[in-house]
Amino acid sequence: MDCERREANLKLCNCTYSCDKHGRCCECLHYHRRMGELPACYFDAAAERTWNRTLAYFVSLQRPRG
Repeated sequence: MDCERREANLKLCNCTYSCDKHGRCCECLHYHRRMGELPACYFDAAAERTWNRTLAYFVSLQRPRG
């Protein structure tokens, strides 16, 4: 299955993991939802590089530090 927006989506995709879903946001969202995760685009560059896509990790990043 291909996506007519794939090239435009690739310009926004910050995922560093090697998979076949790059630029296919719908497939990526569905995959991560099934896994109980969020896709890379919800994380900044440093957090994305951990490849930790869990909801708990995302929430922990939202808490004020200090």
